[in-house]
Amino acid sequence: MEKINVAITGMGAISAAGKNLPETLDTFQCGQVNRNPVFEHRMSTLNLALCAVEEALNDAELKRDIEHFRVGVCLGTTVASQLNDVEFYDSYRSTGNAPMDSVDRFLRGNLAQAVANTIKAKGPCVTVVNACSSGADAIGVALSWLRNGECDIAIAGGADELSRIPICGFGALGIVSESLCAPFDRDRKGLNLGEGAGILVLERETCACKRGNAPRLHLAGYGASADAYHLTAPRPDGTGLEAAIQRALFEAGISSQDVCFVNAHGTATRDNDKVEGIVLARVFGKDIKVLSTKGFTGHTLGGAGGLEAVFTGAALLEGWIPASAGFVNQDEEIPITPVREKTSIQGSFAVSTSIAFGGNNAAIVIGRGA
Repeated sequence: MEKINVAITGMGAISAAGKNLPETLDTFQCGQVNRNPVFEHRMSTLNLALCAVEEALNDAELKRDIEHFRVGVCLGTTVASQLNDVEFYDSYRSTGNAPMDSVDRFLRGNLAQAVANTIKAKGPCVTVVNACSSGADAIGVALSWLRNGECDIAIAGGADELSRIPICGFGALGIVSESLCAPFDRDRKGLNLGEGAGILVLERETCACKRGNAPRLHLAGYGASADAYHLTAPRPDGTGLEAAIQRALFEAGISSQDVCFVNAHGTATRDNDKVEGIVLARVFGKDIKVLSTKGFTGHTLGGAGGLEAVFTGAALLEGWIPASAGFVNQDEEIPITPVREKTSIQGSFAVSTSIAFGGNNAAIVIGRGA
């Protein structure tokens, strides 16, 4: 069967690191960390997604031409799938009754459908809710659509706003740090929550070329696994994450030696970072260039996989990766060492990993050039 090449023709990002991708790259380059990784003015998940979608469509020079193509929308989220109206719960608990307005909004709040309606996309439409791998899994679903001929173009990624529901939930787990997070660092104390959206415009390469858009990046592979070890903790031997990475490499037709860097999930929680570090060393060798961008963005939950896919693609184009913000001291239990400064990269492939509650693991491979 002929392999269908899938090009990345547009990218958009909004997070605490920047309101768009160029602003984000400036933040990465100077190493400036926002001490409050949330927006000053509240933005809904849909508004965050639409900001990143607009940037990605403009980058792909596609905004005016969507109606001429079969365009699918696949977006990952977690917060947008929650009834996160605290006043509704307060009213119901205290009086036994509450206005149904927030429930109606929740039932109408299908993120992918709302984006598709806004941009008038006519292809398949799915919202993926798979905890913190949602954004990466949405990109994987879109990849399968394109390779199977379900659409010509797909808008894929993830978005999440910050709300009191996940703040309370992660706080109850005891894994939120009051100070800036420090992924993979010996003295890490937990994660910081953030919000944002990261979006890719994916096209069958033949479609992109017909539009006169010579692809600079390709989505080469995707892998997923569910080890179902524990409700929140990763499997200690990391075999689920390793299986996802190996599947993504196999689908891309490359070996681990072809990967020039890994954009790790890197939440700064004790168990996740330890397991992920061990797996990355086992698959790629302990000298692999690796970083986590969550020191810049906070953990954006369902948006993380989308944002980090965008950052991975941008790094391949730019030829450098930023310092892994927050990393200072080597943890003797973690065999890899994240980069401490802006670092040049040479190579054509990079991997972005995502780890989620319930034992869900995802990895994507992005390639530069043909």
